[in-house]
Amino acid sequence: MPSSSASLTQAAIRRELHFFSLYRVLEAALLCLVVFSPVGVWLGGLPRHPAMAAAVAAVYLLSACLLFFARRHGHVRPMVLAGIGLDIAASLLAMHALPDAVAGIAMMLLFNVGAAALLLPLRWSLCVAALAGAALVGEHLWTLLAGHGRDRPLAEILMFSVSYLAIATLTSIVGRQMRDSQALAEERGSQVANMAEVNELIIRRMRTGVLLVEGNGEIRLANEAAMLQLGSSGEGRRTLATAAPELARHLQRWQQDGDGEPVPLQLTAGLPEVLPRFTRLLAGSDQVLVFLDDASLASRRAESLTLATLGRFSASLAHEIRNPLAAISYATQLLEESRDIPEADRRLLEIIYQQTHRMNGIVENVLGLARREAARPEYVDLGDFVRGFVAEYQESHPLENDRLEAHLPRSMVAAMVDRRQLQQVVTVLVHNALVYGRLPGEPARIGVHAHLDDAGAPVLDVTDRGPGIPETVAAQLFRPFFTTSGHGTGLGLYIARELCQANQAHLDYVPVPAGGACFRIRLAGARAIATA
Repeated sequence: MPSSSASLTQAAIRRELHFFSLYRVLEAALLCLVVFSPVGVWLGGLPRHPAMAAAVAAVYLLSACLLFFARRHGHVRPMVLAGIGLDIAASLLAMHALPDAVAGIAMMLLFNVGAAALLLPLRWSLCVAALAGAALVGEHLWTLLAGHGRDRPLAEILMFSVSYLAIATLTSIVGRQMRDSQALAEERGSQVANMAEVNELIIRRMRTGVLLVEGNGEIRLANEAAMLQLGSSGEGRRTLATAAPELARHLQRWQQDGDGEPVPLQLTAGLPEVLPRFTRLLAGSDQVLVFLDDASLASRRAESLTLATLGRFSASLAHEIRNPLAAISYATQLLEESRDIPEADRRLLEIIYQQTHRMNGIVENVLGLARREAARPEYVDLGDFVRGFVAEYQESHPLENDRLEAHLPRSMVAAMVDRRQLQQVVTVLVHNALVYGRLPGEPARIGVHAHLDDAGAPVLDVTDRGPGIPETVAAQLFRPFFTTSGHGTGLGLYIARELCQANQAHLDYVPVPAGGACFRIRLAGARAIATA
């Protein structure tokens, strides 16, 4: 943060310039006190040139006041150079006019040189110190040339000059280090404050509820997720016992027994259950952090692990099914070659062979889904597909009084899709419609529609005239293991959607206002796949 550090340094320099200018005003006031006050004889002795001393004191005080008020508007370096130049000039003239106060004035100038060195670079500080030493030497020569005699030893002048150089060097280096340290400290402080705000924002926006509870049960902190999980019971309540009594009992049990096994709790009716976890804020502290995890998230994680295990099991099971399927298919082909089979039974053998071939395709799809293999899309005319699917399904599945109708488009509807996987998806949808899509005591009426939607994309709909699907059930239709039947596995629609996604298609449930249900497969057009 270079700009921030520079602004901090400039603020520190402005503050130092303020005190330096104020000190100059005090110096000028003290000089006026020596010159104009009756006690000036005891403070500074008799002046050698009273008029010069009065003029220097008055001009120095006036100039010091002007520099003090002008410090906020000018640049720092010119203000410092003008001020130290004024100090050196006033000191030179004051030492010549007040010979008895030379040592004190030179000592006061030593502080001015050091203060200027704090605000200037090192090379400028050395120039100022050299100029101050030259002023002492110049005043000494002026005194000698004026015939006033040698009023102080030359060694004293040289020692003051060396002192000016030393103090300028030290204060310049120390001042720069002090400003850098101060700027770094303020920058670190700002960063710490920003990080504290970021951490507070993160905690406040976490999906996990966080509560900080004191030893007496008072809630010191609660983020947004915790307040939502507590519901209306937590509004205006400052103790855990009043906001969530069951959670307070679990916390008390944890504090007494150290039992850390989380148990799902429902803090408020109508809200999801939470899994509370407890930990002390500090070792030996009475303050406890309570983390409230959404139990539904944990359930979904467990569900994902179950699905992964089931996927591996399904792949293994499908692999084992392939061998007996191959044997059945081979035996069927041998029976078809026999001349002892009546013609009426040969149609049954053909159905057996077709179904074993289809079952082998389903096994291949399950294996591909477990291995996450890409689908093998091909050009498919949805009209021909619907006609063939309905005829084959009616032939291999006795419908009795139920009806399965094909609604064909007026023109060709082309799509790119894996035909075997699409066959499996539509079979699942038609089977579900036959089981669930009928009114009590009435036959099922199932329709398979192929058409183009408003955007020109190929669409395949499977509709029924049943009671429809409630909204609460529709929201969970495609979740694995979700079923409303005691005999279902809850995997049919989940696998169907996975197969659609493998084909860059979308499977959705579309409510039908007039009653019934519609499952829509929105496929990728042949042109879209070709250009992808």
